[in-house]
Amino acid sequence: MTPPLIALEEHYYSSAIFSSLDPRFQHQLSAIPGLANSLREVGNERLASMDDGHIALQVISHAFTPGSPSAENCRLGNDELAHAIASSGHAERYAAFAVLPVGSPSESALELARTVSSHHFVGALVDNHANGKHFDGPEYDVLWSQACELDVPIYLHPTFPSMEAAKGFMGAYPLNVGISLGAAGYGWHGDVGLHVLKLFCAGVFDRFPKLKVVVGHFGETLPFMLERCEDMSERWGGWGKRERGLRRVWDENVWVTTSGAWSLGPMKCLVENTKVDRVLYSVDYPFESNGKGREWFEKLEASGLLSEEELRGVAYGNAEALLRVKAKG
Repeated sequence: MTPPLIALEEHYYSSAIFSSLDPRFQHQLSAIPGLANSLREVGNERLASMDDGHIALQVISHAFTPGSPSAENCRLGNDELAHAIASSGHAERYAAFAVLPVGSPSESALELARTVSSHHFVGALVDNHANGKHFDGPEYDVLWSQACELDVPIYLHPTFPSMEAAKGFMGAYPLNVGISLGAAGYGWHGDVGLHVLKLFCAGVFDRFPKLKVVVGHFGETLPFMLERCEDMSERWGGWGKRERGLRRVWDENVWVTTSGAWSLGPMKCLVENTKVDRVLYSVDYPFESNGKGREWFEKLEASGLLSEEELRGVAYGNAEALLRVKAKG
């Protein structure tokens, strides 16, 4: 019997954040029937979908914020999300990740602290770059330090490539194909994986050995490449050896969710080289279906790939330990 599920990569848009998006992106979201409404709603539709997917607790986060939202819009958006959960009538079924103004490391650290202390948010989910800039520079130490002090994770979420990077995905095919290749079709997954490697190479995990980073979509290509990257990382030490190797950082600082890939192949790869207690169930609602997620978990149960104890960990136990939440039911 499928255990209660906790899902971590589940999305929403507050009025403050949605209205600040580029009108072209707003139009893209609105062009998919029902998607924009599902993203804006924390009510009966969301709850019914959770019930269909056997989800006991959903961690809600803002979806893509291409570029970098302002500190003011983040503050308003986080307050709006907190209010939506509190007034939903089912607050026990929800937790939240903060949206942060990632273009400003210091303001991001302040907003993370505010939302954790004032709203009891359980961390933050942020776009993987701010106008093409990853967060490996020393100016982001203030954010990593704050996350460690609060003992909450930062979820690095894929986002559309910068305008400059997007050019590399264009080719002898229609524009919309190139846009997809740069995004969910391929490109943004590898970019998250690259970001994690850049944090490692820049010594972020050495400076902040208790930092907790979450990545989705079965590890954003890293589990498939992990042994190769580990071997290559021995050549990256000539300018200053890391205190801990890539394998140890992967084991101690990185958590992986199952969001949005409904086959067993990625899971088999993941559990070959990743501790099962670092694997967390997720859906990617409403871009993916909670019902499809439940069907995938049932296949996982039937596969014999994991023991009953490991299945419970992936379903809810590992998320409870990471986020200090509790699945009801």
